[in-house]
Amino acid sequence: MNAADLDPRTLELAQLRATRAALQHQDDVVSFVRRLAQARLDLVRAELRRRNNGGDGDGDLSGELPTILGAQLTGGSSRPPRPADDFSDEPLARALDALCREWGNADLAALDDAELAEFAERLDEFEQQRSAERRDLFHRIDLLSAELVRRYRDGEADVGSLLADD
Repeated sequence: MNAADLDPRTLELAQLRATRAALQHQDDVVSFVRRLAQARLDLVRAELRRRNNGGDGDGDLSGELPTILGAQLTGGSSRPPRPADDFSDEPLARALDALCREWGNADLAALDDAELAEFAERLDEFEQQRSAERRDLFHRIDLLSAELVRRYRDGEADVGSLLADD
């Protein structure tokens, strides 16, 4: 179901909450995999920069990892943090792993410049697809949340039921 198909006004309260929770879970998975893809892309781009700056093919990026991955470790969404789970068994995570296996996983030194550039392009495409999925999920979650707020504000739903549902 995409955002255009979603009409929260037609859902019963329990269904509205369950749908929002399911979408939030999907967002958690997509966000997790997107961050992994971004981190891997950052590593590939760092290797490309190192080579373009005259580094040899046998160089090691391990000393630069805190800087390279800093944005992925400290950056984040403007949305409130949610509990972090390990989503590495999810289909999207397995798809990212398969993409990386196809390109030799983390053995960036084994790739020539053209292969490294193509790997970066594939990772970027993968990450951009996840970003688009997240935007759609955000929109759908926002629609559901707005309907929940409206129902509580207008008295169509009992605020006391929030505590009873937990």
